[in-house]
Amino acid sequence: MNKYNYKNIKKIRKLKIIVITLSDRASRGEYEDLSGPVIKNFVENYLNNKGWSFETDYSIIPDEAKLLQEKILLAKNNNVDLIFTTGSTGISPRDIVPETIKPMIDKEIPGIMELIRVKYGMKIPNAVLSRGIAGIIGTAQIYTLPGSVKAVNDYMIEILKTLEHLIYMFWGIDVHKKHIS
Repeated sequence: MNKYNYKNIKKIRKLKIIVITLSDRASRGEYEDLSGPVIKNFVENYLNNKGWSFETDYSIIPDEAKLLQEKILLAKNNNVDLIFTTGSTGISPRDIVPETIKPMIDKEIPGIMELIRVKYGMKIPNAVLSRGIAGIIGTAQIYTLPGSVKAVNDYMIEILKTLEHLIYMFWGIDVHKKHIS
Protein backbone atom coordinates (compact mmCIF):
# COMPACT_ATOMS: atom_id res chain seq x y z
CA MET A 1 0.00 0.00 0.00
CA ASN A 2 1.23 3.50 -0.83
CA LYS A 3 2.37 5.48 2.22
CA TYR A 4 0.99 8.66 0.65
CA ASN A 5 -2.58 9.71 0.08
CA TYR A 6 -3.98 12.93 -1.30
CA LYS A 7 -4.72 14.20 2.23
CA ASN A 8 -1.24 13.79 3.73
CA ILE A 9 1.21 14.02 0.87
CA LYS A 10 1.56 17.80 0.92
CA LYS A 11 2.48 17.69 4.60
CA ILE A 12 5.01 14.86 4.55
CA ARG A 13 6.59 15.05 1.09
CA LYS A 14 8.84 17.95 0.00
CA LEU A 15 9.03 18.28 -3.78
CA LYS A 16 12.48 18.70 -5.33
CA ILE A 17 12.52 20.89 -8.43
CA ILE A 18 15.27 21.90 -10.82
CA VAL A 19 15.16 24.54 -13.53
CA ILE A 20 17.92 24.46 -16.13
CA THR A 21 18.43 27.19 -18.71
CA LEU A 22 20.40 26.15 -21.78
CA SER A 23 22.05 29.11 -23.46
CA ASP A 24 25.60 29.58 -24.69
CA ARG A 25 25.38 33.37 -24.36
CA ALA A 26 23.61 33.51 -20.98
CA SER A 27 26.06 30.95 -19.56
CA ARG A 28 28.92 33.26 -20.61
CA GLY A 29 27.22 36.25 -18.99
CA GLU A 30 26.57 38.03 -22.31
CA TYR A 31 22.95 38.58 -21.33
CA GLU A 32 20.66 37.87 -18.42
CA ASP A 33 18.58 34.72 -18.50
CA LEU A 34 14.93 35.68 -18.34
CA SER A 35 13.11 32.44 -19.14
CA GLY A 36 14.55 30.29 -16.30
CA PRO A 37 13.42 32.72 -13.60
CA VAL A 38 9.96 32.86 -15.21
CA ILE A 39 9.62 29.07 -14.93
CA LYS A 40 10.89 29.15 -11.36
CA ASN A 41 8.40 31.87 -10.45
CA PHE A 42 5.47 30.08 -12.13
CA VAL A 43 6.10 26.72 -10.46
CA GLU A 44 6.86 28.19 -7.03
CA ASN A 45 3.72 30.37 -7.05
CA TYR A 46 1.62 27.43 -8.19
CA LEU A 47 2.98 25.06 -5.53
CA ASN A 48 2.70 27.70 -2.80
CA ASN A 49 -0.95 28.30 -3.74
CA LYS A 50 -1.60 24.54 -3.66
CA GLY A 51 0.07 24.15 -0.23
CA TRP A 52 3.05 22.05 -1.31
CA SER A 53 6.42 22.08 0.40
CA PHE A 54 9.29 22.29 -2.08
CA GLU A 55 12.88 23.29 -2.78
CA THR A 56 14.09 24.67 -6.10
CA ASP A 57 17.50 24.62 -7.74
CA TYR A 58 18.19 26.85 -10.75
CA SER A 59 21.19 26.83 -13.09
CA ILE A 60 22.38 28.06 -16.46
CA ILE A 61 24.50 25.88 -18.72
CA PRO A 62 25.71 26.17 -22.31
CA ASP A 63 24.02 24.20 -25.09
CA GLU A 64 26.14 21.12 -24.43
CA ALA A 65 24.58 17.65 -24.46
CA LYS A 66 27.12 16.14 -22.05
CA LEU A 67 26.52 18.85 -19.42
CA LEU A 68 22.77 18.45 -19.73
CA GLN A 69 23.01 14.65 -19.43
CA GLU A 70 25.12 15.04 -16.29
CA LYS A 71 22.59 17.44 -14.74
CA ILE A 72 19.68 15.12 -15.53
CA LEU A 73 21.47 12.02 -14.23
CA LEU A 74 22.35 13.86 -11.03
CA ALA A 75 18.71 14.90 -10.66
CA LYS A 76 17.60 11.31 -11.26
CA ASN A 77 20.07 10.00 -8.65
CA ASN A 78 18.83 12.63 -6.16
CA ASN A 79 15.16 11.67 -6.69
CA VAL A 80 14.17 15.06 -8.07
CA ASP A 81 10.43 15.36 -8.71
CA LEU A 82 10.20 18.08 -11.37
CA ILE A 83 12.71 19.10 -14.02
CA PHE A 84 12.16 22.06 -16.30
CA THR A 85 14.56 23.04 -19.04
CA THR A 86 14.31 26.16 -21.14
CA GLY A 87 16.08 26.85 -24.40
CA SER A 88 17.71 24.68 -27.04
CA THR A 89 14.46 23.11 -28.30
CA GLY A 90 14.46 24.69 -31.75
CA ILE A 91 16.07 23.66 -34.99
CA SER A 92 19.39 25.52 -34.97
CA PRO A 93 22.64 23.52 -35.02
CA ARG A 94 23.19 24.24 -31.28
CA ASP A 95 19.67 23.15 -30.21
CA ILE A 96 20.32 19.82 -28.48
CA VAL A 97 17.67 19.27 -25.82
CA PRO A 98 15.25 16.88 -27.58
CA GLU A 99 18.03 14.61 -28.86
CA THR A 100 19.68 14.60 -25.44
CA ILE A 101 16.59 14.09 -23.30
CA LYS A 102 14.45 11.74 -25.39
CA PRO A 103 16.76 8.69 -24.95
CA MET A 104 16.75 9.32 -21.18
CA ILE A 105 12.95 9.27 -20.85
CA ASP A 106 11.34 6.20 -19.27
CA LYS A 107 7.79 7.24 -20.23
CA GLU A 108 7.01 9.98 -22.71
CA ILE A 109 3.96 12.21 -22.20
CA PRO A 110 3.50 13.67 -25.70
CA GLY A 111 -0.01 15.10 -25.28
CA ILE A 112 0.92 18.23 -23.33
CA MET A 113 3.52 19.43 -25.82
CA GLU A 114 1.33 18.50 -28.78
CA LEU A 115 -1.53 20.54 -27.28
CA ILE A 116 0.71 23.54 -26.71
CA ARG A 117 2.15 23.46 -30.24
CA VAL A 118 -1.32 23.22 -31.80
CA LYS A 119 -2.99 25.77 -29.50
CA TYR A 120 -0.31 28.44 -29.78
CA GLY A 121 0.64 27.51 -33.34
CA MET A 122 -2.85 28.62 -34.42
CA LYS A 123 -1.93 32.16 -33.32
CA ILE A 124 1.83 32.13 -33.95
CA PRO A 125 2.76 29.63 -36.69
CA ASN A 126 6.42 29.54 -35.59
CA ALA A 127 5.30 27.92 -32.31
CA VAL A 128 4.97 24.59 -34.12
CA LEU A 129 8.73 24.62 -34.75
CA SER A 130 9.45 23.99 -31.06
CA ARG A 131 10.56 20.43 -30.39
CA GLY A 132 9.84 20.44 -26.67
CA ILE A 133 9.08 17.11 -25.02
CA ALA A 134 7.66 15.91 -21.71
CA GLY A 135 7.96 12.67 -19.82
CA ILE A 136 9.20 10.74 -16.81
CA ILE A 137 12.86 10.11 -16.01
CA GLY A 138 13.29 8.04 -12.87
CA THR A 139 11.15 9.79 -10.25
CA ALA A 140 11.03 13.10 -12.13
CA GLN A 141 8.58 14.66 -14.48
CA ILE A 142 10.52 16.56 -17.14
CA TYR A 143 9.34 19.38 -19.36
CA THR A 144 11.57 20.96 -22.02
CA LEU A 145 10.45 24.45 -22.96
CA PRO A 146 11.62 26.96 -25.56
CA GLY A 147 13.85 29.82 -24.49
CA SER A 148 11.60 32.80 -25.12
CA VAL A 149 9.76 34.35 -22.19
CA LYS A 150 6.54 34.54 -24.23
CA ALA A 151 6.72 30.82 -25.02
CA VAL A 152 7.59 29.95 -21.40
CA ASN A 153 4.51 31.84 -20.20
CA ASP A 154 2.30 29.98 -22.68
CA TYR A 155 3.81 26.58 -21.86
CA MET A 156 3.63 27.01 -18.09
CA ILE A 157 -0.04 28.01 -18.22
CA GLU A 158 -0.82 24.68 -19.91
CA ILE A 159 1.63 22.53 -17.91
CA LEU A 160 0.31 23.74 -14.57
CA LYS A 161 -3.23 22.66 -15.49
CA THR A 162 -2.20 19.00 -15.16
CA LEU A 163 0.83 19.16 -12.87
CA GLU A 164 -0.74 18.28 -9.52
CA HIS A 165 -2.83 15.47 -11.01
CA LEU A 166 0.28 14.05 -12.67
CA ILE A 167 2.15 14.12 -9.34
CA TYR A 168 -0.64 12.16 -7.67
CA MET A 169 -0.87 9.66 -10.54
CA PHE A 170 2.87 9.11 -10.63
CA TRP A 171 2.95 8.40 -6.90
CA GLY A 172 0.08 5.93 -7.23
CA ILE A 173 -2.46 8.06 -5.40
CA ASP A 174 -5.97 7.46 -6.74
CA VAL A 175 -7.60 10.86 -7.02
CA HIS A 176 -10.12 9.95 -9.71
CA LYS A 177 -12.87 9.35 -7.16
CA LYS A 178 -11.92 12.18 -4.85
CA HIS A 179 -12.15 15.93 -5.15
CA ILE A 180 -8.75 17.61 -4.84
CA SER A 181 -8.62 21.30 -4.04
